[in-house]
Order: sequence, then structure tokens, then C-alpha cells
Amino acid sequence: MKYFVLNRGDETSLKLSHKFHKLANQYNMILDEKSPDIAVSIGGDGTMLYAFHKFVQNLDHISFVGIHTGHLGFYADWKPNEIEQLLSLMVEKGNSEQIIVEYPIVQLEIKTIKDTRIYYALNEITIKGIHATLVAQLDINDDQFEMFRGDGICISTPSGSTAYNKGLGGGIIHPALPSIQITEIASINNRVFRTLGSPIILPKHHHCDIYPKAKQKILLSVDHLQFEHDDIISIRSSVSHKKVRFARYRPFPFWNRVKDAFVGNESN
Repeated sequence: MKYFVLNRGDETSLKLSHKFHKLANQYNMILDEKSPDIAVSIGGDGTMLYAFHKFVQNLDHISFVGIHTGHLGFYADWKPNEIEQLLSLMVEKGNSEQIIVEYPIVQLEIKTIKDTRIYYALNEITIKGIHATLVAQLDINDDQFEMFRGDGICISTPSGSTAYNKGLGGGIIHPALPSIQITEIASINNRVFRTLGSPIILPKHHHCDIYPKAKQKILLSVDHLQFEHDDIISIRSSVSHKKVRFARYRPFPFWNRVKDAFVGNESN
């Protein structure tokens, strides 16, 4: 089995990364940064986002697994003291017997005056005005839906619905539902600009087009990556045909993750 490890860079994650390499060498696993079978994230959800974008062009051939060393690891199945158990199962199950869980991701097609660019996000994409409020027309399936004015728009995946989207008042969606969620960020409603005022959930094969006001300076965030634009013509968001693959070596249901992250185990 070929593997690669990404860590958060703190002392705990660095030590755990060194330990993982040492144990992997004992199991004759092969370290491969270019085309690993599995990418191991040691840290928090931010580390998993880095891992996802490092291998975003190889999603069909790579699976991810997370070891949690931070305060909240929604994508991480394993704790630091379980690293020996994880490696033992990785070797035992190999590439053929491991259980693969696939989550939908969001695709963004940006048309500018110069070119067209494609981005993918594991959690969410946000579109915000830099020096002024964002002004944009929203179309759904090529029909005009609303005129938006406000701080911005968040477009999240089902797994990302528990992140920034949740803080904006969006709903939590199970990753078994291939969809995207469009949530407003501080919209302004008056006689000129009217918005729905609640999150919109679009299923697979639907799309949303956003047409910002011409020459508007926009900050585009794709997970942890940020880009500034002043020449965007249109932004199309949809459920990607690509999916992210997670290697599961033991059951960890989605709603258990949600409960552990936000509710806890204490009873009143």
C-alpha cells in the first residue's frame, strides 16, 4: 500500500506523524507523495482540507483517513492513541477490503474576461464583496431567481453543511444526498433587492448561476484558499461528478459525528 501523511505542524501532530512513518515502515508500506493509495491527515479538519486540495486531481484513485489531534475533527475517525490499531487494520484490509465511503463535493465554474476556471470544494465556497456589499443576480437552472445585495453567499456541500453554513443558519444535510446548499450572508432586503431569506438546497443535476455587478471586486474563498477577482462574468455552482473517498475501517455514522461535534454525550 502506498501512503502519504499531511500533518498540522504542531508538536503533537509532528510526533504522531513520525510515529506513523515508523510503524508504516515496519509494515512495508510505501511512502509516495505523488500518487498514494491513501492520504492520512493528522490534525484537524483544516488539515483534511489541505489534503483534499493537494490531491484534488486524483480523487478517483485516492482515499482519505483522518487522525484527530485538535479541538474538533469532524472528518477524523481516529484518536492519537489508536494509531497502532489504525495501521494494523490498514494493512489487514489492504486496498481491496477497506470500506470506502463517498461524499459529494461542489464544483465551481468561474468565467472571467480572460478565461474559465474550475474549482472544487470539500466544505464550502463563499463569494463576498471586498470594499462594498456584494451585488449579484442569481439564476437557478437558467431562470432568474433573485437579485442579491449583502455581505456574500455561501455554497456548501452536505459534509460542509456542518461548517460555516451551520453558523449562517443553514441546515445540516446527510452526505448521502448529493446536493449543494446556498445560504445568504447578511442580505439586505428593500424595494430593489429582494431575496428568499432562507437557505436553498439544490439536488444533483441542478445548478445556480451568479452574475456579479460588472467590475466588482470579489473575494472568492474555496475552503481555505482565497482568490481576489474584479473581472468575473459569471459563477456556476453545481454538484460535481467527482466525489471524495474516505477509508472506513470501523463504523462511524454521520449523525454520530454531528452529535459528538455539537451536542456531546452529557445527559440532562
